[in-house]
Amino acid sequence: MAASIFFLLWGPWGQFGNVKSEKEYIINYSQFLEQLNSGNIQSVTLTNLQVSGELKIEASLIVSGEKEPRSIKFFQSFLPSFQGENLISSLREKGVAISVVPPEKMSPFWQFITGLLPWVLIIGVWILIMRGAQRVQGGPGGLFSFGASKAKLHDVQKSQVTFKDVAGMENAKKELEETIEFLKNPSRFKRLGAKVPRGVLLVGPPGTGKTLLARAVAGEAGVPFYSISASEFIEMFVGVGASRVRDMFQKAKANPPSIIFIDEIDSVGRTRGAGLGGGHDEREQTLNQLLSELDGFEAHQEVIVIAATNRPDVLDPALLRPGRFDRHVIIDRPGLKDRKAILEVHVKNKTLSDDVDLEKIARGTPGMSGADLENLANEAALTAIRKNKEKIGTDDFEEARDKVLMGTVREESISDLEKRITAYHEAGHALVAHELPGTDPIHKVSIIPRGMAMGMTQLLPEEDRHYYPKTYLMNKLSVALAGRVAEKIIFNDLSTGAQSDLKEASSLAEKMVAQWGMSDKVGPISFGRGEEHPFLGRELALPKRYSEDLAWLMDQEIRKLIVEAEAKAEEVLNANRNILEKLAGELIKTEVLDKEDVERIIRASRS
Repeated sequence: MAASIFFLLWGPWGQFGNVKSEKEYIINYSQFLEQLNSGNIQSVTLTNLQVSGELKIEASLIVSGEKEPRSIKFFQSFLPSFQGENLISSLREKGVAISVVPPEKMSPFWQFITGLLPWVLIIGVWILIMRGAQRVQGGPGGLFSFGASKAKLHDVQKSQVTFKDVAGMENAKKELEETIEFLKNPSRFKRLGAKVPRGVLLVGPPGTGKTLLARAVAGEAGVPFYSISASEFIEMFVGVGASRVRDMFQKAKANPPSIIFIDEIDSVGRTRGAGLGGGHDEREQTLNQLLSELDGFEAHQEVIVIAATNRPDVLDPALLRPGRFDRHVIIDRPGLKDRKAILEVHVKNKTLSDDVDLEKIARGTPGMSGADLENLANEAALTAIRKNKEKIGTDDFEEARDKVLMGTVREESISDLEKRITAYHEAGHALVAHELPGTDPIHKVSIIPRGMAMGMTQLLPEEDRHYYPKTYLMNKLSVALAGRVAEKIIFNDLSTGAQSDLKEASSLAEKMVAQWGMSDKVGPISFGRGEEHPFLGRELALPKRYSEDLAWLMDQEIRKLIVEAEAKAEEVLNANRNILEKLAGELIKTEVLDKEDVERIIRASRS
């Protein structure tokens, strides 16, 4: 058997019968013709365009690869393609014995391989294309599983997230307790004929913990938890989104009771008919299917749908009606108590110094979300590591907060003149903030370049605010414009350093006039001016609900507020110019002043 396979593979090359004991030397075609014409060739063997043979008498010829002639008996040469019958005639005239070797036939094995190879290549390319399509479409099924849901089933036993892991949000937890009780014991509600909300909409700014709260609900109830981002419903093919919605609800209904969590639902739940283009809208078809599944002819008795968004104003009204997302849980930015609790969670696995006061840190981080506080704790740890410290100290948290709020320190050299301008600019902010009643207290004044700013005056409120009186807002305008006024008083000139201050003051004054009714001439009317419409190019396509005359009046009132605030700041700075000089001088020396330093300089200047 082995011998037969060997001869099969050797077939195209095995020419055992033609092996000669004498060596054949390769000569050129001209020498071959010379020997033929002289009648010195006894016999030849023709194989395609190759001729080999024996001379009658040994001749001295130049062979291939050698420069000196050699006496040879057997030869080999290559024929030109245009030779044929002429060569045969010449050989016959000279009486040369002619042998012809037929073309070699391919063995059956290689004939089979040659015939099979094209089909192997075609099938291989097809398999590669199908695998690529499967990767694009996410997993098994490929081109034939567009309609399969991409919702991920989380094993509640492995990732046991409960309300204990969610710091703060006490009001939101209370609202979700009924949902958890229904998932744990649905028969109790059915017995009394009560209906638990089918859909719960979590509304809040980014980073406030909406997704974490949804996972905690699943962990508390101990039920299957399907999570998906709303953007995963939409594909390039029409009808895929609606098919995936159906498939997701079928999976959830097969494992009751269960929770479906849809993150960023505004990507498919936006108000229908709001698109700027015509034609069929795949997103609207997906939304229609979602509406049908939430409250259609087929009820999902033991499936709770939780969705999260930070843009409830753009959701379709049909989503928000009773029977669908009929319970809205507001998750606002954490207050002082909640911020402290969140910090305690995020520093649980970190080594802190004894001087770290989490309540003081929480008091100095108003407006920060849970994600911001997590980032703050991590930045403090990284700062301590860079300093090769064993524990995280208060100064590390201070530096981390400056980095988060103001950006990274820019290592660059600035001229003495620019440093003086920045010092007087920031001293103006600090002095007016200190002198005007009701303003937020000063936390830190710095002329170290950070981020995009050359300096920063940081004001931190003592408590969380929910209402902003007009007096407070006017003082805030004065503080924002005080840096520009200080430059004008000291240098009798203005610079571009007040660009962000002017932008902040203009935006605030516009809201006071056009949204909050704080102008006597315009009156207590809200025109929506100053609002942003991100789906219509922000302010590009803002609908106007007022006349040109009223727009002109609002412009005048906005300018009036800014001019009044600037005059107030100028009055304070002119009355305390010596304090302004000392604050700026100290800033030039030390580059950073905290609240105690500012108060000490002001007291010393007045004593």
